[in-house]
Amino acid sequence: MLKVLVANRGEIAIRVMKTLRKMGIRTVAVYSEADEHAKHVRYADEAVCIGPAPSIESYLNQNKILEVAKKYNVDGIHPGYGFLSENAEFARKLKANGIKLIGPSPESMEIMGSKLGAKDAVKKFNIPMVPGTDTPIDDFDEAINIAQTIGFPVLIKASAGGGGKGMRIVQNKEEMAEQIQLAMNEAKAAFGDSSVFIEKYISSPKHIEVQIMADQHGNTLYLNERECSIQRRHQKVVEEAPSPAISPALRKEMGEAAVNVARSCNYEGAGTVEFLLDENKKFYFLEMNTRLQVEHPVTECITGLDLVELQVRVARGEKLPLVQEDVKLIGHSIELRLYAEDPEDNFMPSINVLKKYKLPEGEGIRVDNGIDEGMMVPIYYDPMLAKLIVHAPTRSAAIQKMKEAIQQFEIEGIANTLNFGAYVMNHPGFISGNFDTHFVQKYWNKEEIAKTFSESSMVAAMVSKYLLYSSKEHLTIPRG
Repeated sequence: MLKVLVANRGEIAIRVMKTLRKMGIRTVAVYSEADEHAKHVRYADEAVCIGPAPSIESYLNQNKILEVAKKYNVDGIHPGYGFLSENAEFARKLKANGIKLIGPSPESMEIMGSKLGAKDAVKKFNIPMVPGTDTPIDDFDEAINIAQTIGFPVLIKASAGGGGKGMRIVQNKEEMAEQIQLAMNEAKAAFGDSSVFIEKYISSPKHIEVQIMADQHGNTLYLNERECSIQRRHQKVVEEAPSPAISPALRKEMGEAAVNVARSCNYEGAGTVEFLLDENKKFYFLEMNTRLQVEHPVTECITGLDLVELQVRVARGEKLPLVQEDVKLIGHSIELRLYAEDPEDNFMPSINVLKKYKLPEGEGIRVDNGIDEGMMVPIYYDPMLAKLIVHAPTRSAAIQKMKEAIQQFEIEGIANTLNFGAYVMNHPGFISGNFDTHFVQKYWNKEEIAKTFSESSMVAAMVSKYLLYSSKEHLTIPRG
């Protein structure tokens, strides 16, 4: 594999290219007209414009990307995450043209791309699952009977897709039919598939996911877990590894379950198996993401592994260079997703020019970044600009390092989630590890973030003042 096209943009495109460059593999970037001056375009060895700003005309244009791949004689395509990363049709087109997708097979994508299909596939491995239906709902009266048997509240979920779309919590039978119809309509609009099913609603869950890696020779490893319970609108904002809620015994049990999920669909490459963990430490299979995750850096930090490099090696047909006993657990890592969003306005996107953008530096601080100072944040794509990652020997040390890194990060021109990250790091619920997926709904408000950030700014000012006066006491003033 001598040349790879990266079919993505922003921070993930650059992150993938860094590993490819380290491996001596040339890179081809694709970009939309809106991204003509983007950072990933400048970083690649070659770059090609593939269409107008809307993603459907550029980053989702399968035929155009395939045309560029053939013209530039690439050996493989890395899709990153989002866009075409879980598109089985695209994977089949590449295979038909002799181009290797750095990812799983189309068949694996299809099985795990349907939540109902995934549940059916993992049955034979006795993976714990949330009580609910195994088939799409097509009769409202039957759905009410099922919900009453399971017990309210229940969750209506879209079989296809994710991100909270096509999802409704139902508290009683009176609102059941209306909520099912709303979920079906939203699922149809978002994914082209109106299929929905019922699950028991777990009221205080933690969202735990297990990173797996599988080669083409029957070897599948679990690379520890990540805690992903700090979310807004069912999408993650803060992730950490390992989870403060997981014991070594539970880690092994969940890891082995994740490996079996991967085996149920003959999986190849990097994937993530997601679980819900209830207050009694019982876990339930949620879904499998058949791609690299946004939060993969925290796993890299605690294992010492480069997941993109492993993806490439697997795609080249190599055996994984380690066995399960070799997987390490090194310290603790936390990631804050830096979104161009206003936390004080329900996390609405903030579109403007980055007037000031200075990244933090230091031991144990990593920034996966996709934008530069002076650039316009485009309205057409996901508003995530970068990921701030820290690594330290202990969880408490990692929390402290994240606070310091947030203090160093300088941003002007757009609203962003730095203040929210500071709020989380200072919250007793997060510090104790005693939190669930309802953290934002339970605790978040404008007054709290203002108080948290003004207090942290005051502390920083006091420290600076102390250091200034301390240095003056030891200053030797030359005379005459």
